[in-house]
Amino acid sequence: MLTEERKLLILEEVNKRKSATVQELKDELGVSESTIRRDITALSREGRLVKVFGGAVALEKPPSSEELSVLTKESINKDEKLRIAQYAASLIVPGDYVYLDSGTTTEYMTGFISEKKATYVTNAVSHAKDLVRKGLKVLLIGGELKENTEAIVGADAILHIQKYHFTKGFFGTNGVNMKLGFTTPDVREALVKRVAIENTQAGGRFILADHDKFGKSSAVTFADFGGAVIITDKFPGEVYGNAVDIRLA
Repeated sequence: MLTEERKLLILEEVNKRKSATVQELKDELGVSESTIRRDITALSREGRLVKVFGGAVALEKPPSSEELSVLTKESINKDEKLRIAQYAASLIVPGDYVYLDSGTTTEYMTGFISEKKATYVTNAVSHAKDLVRKGLKVLLIGGELKENTEAIVGADAILHIQKYHFTKGFFGTNGVNMKLGFTTPDVREALVKRVAIENTQAGGRFILADHDKFGKSSAVTFADFGGAVIITDKFPGEVYGNAVDIRLA
């Protein structure tokens, strides 16, 4: 397990429980006590949790501007993301003009997509390659390639997307927050997402978010709750259910 991946799992456990002991984290991750203590110390220095005697406690943080790599994201809640991706792919029907956003859950969708009488537009090179290999019609958005998320962003990407009108759009998000809506760390990706959502017809806008995304927020809002459907793996609670349409995969 990569160090950054392990640290992220520790942070998730601490945030979920509000506090965790070294022994609890050691048992959960299956690594040595010294490794857990070292990672907690590093996370404390980075300002991501509070180190206490025998463990760590969660730290209330402002919206994050950190963007994890694709490799790191793929290791988080993979089974849940696969369920979400399979359900989302099943919604595509003949004649659809589909926008497929960059991201790990939307990438998992490409493994389940089989509808050949639909057109697929994406700003992710990896998604385009996966779909072309299956003999599907794919349009790849042009623009600046962002290294860590492998998304195409920038003014050219926005201009390309503005030409299209999608029947369905599937979007990733870094956070789902009652006050801030759907958020992502990078303003360039946020602008691309926003334009693509605006160019997707009502009733066809789907946000793919595993349960860990609820209650979290990043630096930039790309859409509010109005008109979007969240596809998730676990019901997040009445506070969200009363504000947005939620479907369980």
